Amino acid sequence: MSETRITHIGGPTTLIEVGGWRILTDPTFDPPGRRYFFGWGTTSRKLVGPSIQPGQLGPVDAVLVSHHHHGDNLDPSARDLLPTWGTTVTTTKGAAKLGNGAIGLAPWETTTLQAPGKETITVTATPCRHGPVGSDPITGPVIGFSLAWAGQENGELWVTGDTVLYPALREVPSRLRIGTVLLHLGSVRFRYLSGWLRYTMDAREGAELIELVDPAHVVPVHYEGWSHFQQGRAPAEAVLARSPLADRITWLDPGEDVTLPV
Repeated sequence: MSETRITHIGGPTTLIEVGGWRILTDPTFDPPGRRYFFGWGTTSRKLVGPSIQPGQLGPVDAVLVSHHHHGDNLDPSARDLLPTWGTTVTTTKGAAKLGNGAIGLAPWETTTLQAPGKETITVTATPCRHGPVGSDPITGPVIGFSLAWAGQENGELWVTGDTVLYPALREVPSRLRIGTVLLHLGSVRFRYLSGWLRYTMDAREGAELIELVDPAHVVPVHYEGWSHFQQGRAPAEAVLARSPLADRITWLDPGEDVTLPV
């Protein structure tokens, strides 16, 4: 059985280390205090800086960007650093905007990460809907990522991306064998856009998804650090603690890491 080490840097940003690869997810390295504009009157202020600075990261071989156009998933500091971090995998629209050889995927498309001395990793883009029905013109295209490599006994490592629970997301466990989930939560709402509408999963939806997937491990991320999150760790943890699979959930403070058998 292989192992993967996951370090929670903050917000959606994690460092995944497996098979000789060091893979960043949704990199955000701006300091706190800045306000980000997401379109259609939606904004958010960054409240907490990263637990690890880019200069402390060491080499990065690949970057998974679920969507390039929201500053809480790819901020200016990280965007400037992308050319120094190896292969970027993102949406097709994001790849066209970012350039520099970025690989663009639509849902269910795949690409392969290969390098001498490293495990070959197949990356499958998974569907996301970053809000209610009809929100695509506001939120733009978003994908998640499932990573498969030889020696996985529990199943693939899935980064859900920013999404609500909707029919296409429910298809993931029927199409892929998932063993580890990096679960994006936060229950994002914007008061200017019908404040009761959510743009990411809350813990109740997260718990439902976990039961559908039945993974060996779950690491929640993307629930703190910006003002547009409406459900932080404490209330989310209380909900997920009632899940029948609660013993499979690992919460990481920013800067903490965990090594999981996959």
